[in-house]
Amino acid sequence: MGKITGFKEFERQDEAYTPVKDRVKHYKEFTIPLSEDEQKKQGSRCMDCGIPFCHSGCPLGNLIPDFNHMVHQGEWQKASWILHSTNNFPEFTGRLCPAPCEQACVLGIIEDPISIENIEKNIVERAFKEGWIKPQPPKTRTGKTIAIVGSGPAGLAAAQQLNRAGHTVTVFERDDEIGGLLRYGIPNFKMEKEIIDRRLAILKAEGIIFKTNVNVGVNYDVEALKAFDAVVLCGGATERRSLPTPGIDADGVVQAMDFLTQQTKVLFGKKVEDQVLATDKNVIVIGGGDTGSDCVGTSNRQGAKSVVNFEIMPKPPGHRSPTTPWPYWPLQLKTSSSHKEGVERNWLINTKEFITDKNGKLTALKTINVEWEMIPGERPKLIEIKGTEKTWPCDLALLALGFTGPESTLADKLGIETDARSNYKAEYGKYQTNIPNIFTAGDMRRGQSLIVWAISEGREAARQVDIYLMGKSDLATKNAAGDLVGV
Repeated sequence: MGKITGFKEFERQDEAYTPVKDRVKHYKEFTIPLSEDEQKKQGSRCMDCGIPFCHSGCPLGNLIPDFNHMVHQGEWQKASWILHSTNNFPEFTGRLCPAPCEQACVLGIIEDPISIENIEKNIVERAFKEGWIKPQPPKTRTGKTIAIVGSGPAGLAAAQQLNRAGHTVTVFERDDEIGGLLRYGIPNFKMEKEIIDRRLAILKAEGIIFKTNVNVGVNYDVEALKAFDAVVLCGGATERRSLPTPGIDADGVVQAMDFLTQQTKVLFGKKVEDQVLATDKNVIVIGGGDTGSDCVGTSNRQGAKSVVNFEIMPKPPGHRSPTTPWPYWPLQLKTSSSHKEGVERNWLINTKEFITDKNGKLTALKTINVEWEMIPGERPKLIEIKGTEKTWPCDLALLALGFTGPESTLADKLGIETDARSNYKAEYGKYQTNIPNIFTAGDMRRGQSLIVWAISEGREAARQVDIYLMGKSDLATKNAAGDLVGV
């Protein structure tokens, strides 16, 4: 422990943002990094707990007190080595992870927790700047070939681990660029795509083969996968949730991911026919999660006339709820940088109808206020409150309702068993489907989840593939079972 009284002497400091009036004019990242001296102070706040609950809070099992200590000591290269020993892509998680590790931080019981996510981001950015992150191609090849389907964080993590084990890895991506939702689903103002490209250059230099515009099961015959010794399916959970609401097919009701993807593609000169724009429109975003927040930020940058956000659940408390005590993930209100750029947020509200003009174009939404009836032992029941109906002017409604699970096409064609939620079944702890040489990881296996879970699953699945092919593996794992208890 570098500074025994660090957590007593220094308060938590987070990165600042550039002013709203400036940042909404562009799509670049807008955080202002802390000074190196301040970053060291933040590292020194770590209590080096006897039982570091941050370890269990992090799905990757990151060695958090260890790299915090190195930052406090100014040993940035050692911090980078420790961080990369458990996380292939800390530059992604340092920007996009909701930081469950911070919610499990012991210091968080009495004060603001350690700024773990920001420390992580600064470590990896320093490492790239200093040139410490270099390709690590395997010294020898095993002669085994592996196909990875999907190039999101799970697929990329699995690919890098398996390649470093000496296998020849080919990654198939159905879009025109590598990255999955990292590429087109995450707005540039949250993560500029150069961040993906610099890591992709490392992966290519290590010998991983990437093939884009290849949709396995559509323009690539699944029979061709038989040429590989093993296959890892990391396609994600991409079936979007909709609403059983009259007028849902109106011109102006758009899935959030289509809206976000189009904007990112246009930024990079991609051709997008009839781009959906929020410019000079009354925009209503239905769904209060991260994707809804991204729609708010993008709508403001496009020059929306107004931006309103609907959430059917109650407004969370401003502080940790007694129902989710430390070290559990807290039920707590989250206000993102996009929310601070301008939005009217509404909770306990349900959309009853999308209203259109005679040409089928969206003009308004009808809503009603609701409440939830909680009966022990039963599912919560939605109750509409009579007399609370309201009509909202709306030219563009963005559905940010999450995903119901992975697409079934590939499972059907490969003969892979799925569960009741359409997730691809895999043997517990082994990531192995009912077809012995086909494995699955990430959202495709567990359903819509966090980026840290995707990377963790990709790493753990890679180890199981290596064991399947070679009988043993030297690849890292979180524990002997190859998975966290209760997954």
